[in-house]
Amino acid sequence: MRIFVTGASGWIGSALVPELLDAGHQVAGLARSDASAAALTAAGAEVVRGTVDDLDTLRSAAAAADGVIHLAFKHDVAFSGGFQNAAEADRRAVDALIDTLAGTDRPFVLASGLAGLAPGRVATEKDMPAISGGSPVLIRSITAQAVLDSASRGVRSSVVRLSPTCHGDGDNGFIAALVSVARAAGVSGHPGDGANRWPAVHRLDAARLFRLAVEKAPAGSVLHGAAEEGVALRDIAAVIGRHLGVPVVSVAADAAPEHFGWLSAFIGIDVPASSDLTRALVGWQPTGPGLLADLDEGHYFRTSATGTATG
Repeated sequence: MRIFVTGASGWIGSALVPELLDAGHQVAGLARSDASAAALTAAGAEVVRGTVDDLDTLRSAAAAADGVIHLAFKHDVAFSGGFQNAAEADRRAVDALIDTLAGTDRPFVLASGLAGLAPGRVATEKDMPAISGGSPVLIRSITAQAVLDSASRGVRSSVVRLSPTCHGDGDNGFIAALVSVARAAGVSGHPGDGANRWPAVHRLDAARLFRLAVEKAPAGSVLHGAAEEGVALRDIAAVIGRHLGVPVVSVAADAAPEHFGWLSAFIGIDVPASSDLTRALVGWQPTGPGLLADLDEGHYFRTSATGTATG
């Protein structure tokens, strides 16, 4: 297949492009900068210059493709206080892509998330997020539902809900941010008793799941990118503390914003998730190291780590 990938040079995308090429697919990747374009060319992909705001470019690239994987999101805007604007731009892009693919039975795969899906219990692919209320975060849930609903319009749509910890060498997301906080504070903190759990997946396993989704996921499918059901935050903090040589401490809820910064909005959630249905549906078998083993490899503790979320 010829597959158009947005976010093709991002954290997941840069692993997905070679995954698709190695499987015999052609890849056209959206690139918003010269550096991204050069990386895609070096990987062997075709370059489509533009951004998620260039709706005509998205429509043209989707029309020329046999399938679309939408990974791009304005993380830089979202994490600088503009989540609503980033989510609205994402919805416009998704609508343009769906309208182009309608009636073709071609695959459209959307990257979404597991955080907040079913707090306090193990979420499954059958769980659906709330799509009403005033929170701007709900916009992404509404967008994901629109993708699933596009199955009725002749799109082989699927949504891949990724773990909040999509880890690996080069990760600048949540785990890198936790390391940066611990290094700056001189202690490795966890919220309360640290029993809350985050699902986790290695970046290469996530890339493989997106390939399987575009190849074989049935229309209207929900897939979970969770290789590990849930890793306790106290266990994560313990490994970070050991590698940095700093104490591991409990951080009270009222002290979390000062200690964790922007991470305080996420650090205390308990969001374990199963991927049993995903594995049975598309044959996904994660092979990468688990989160704690990946932390023990040491790459998160290089002083160049910034803790800046990537997309």
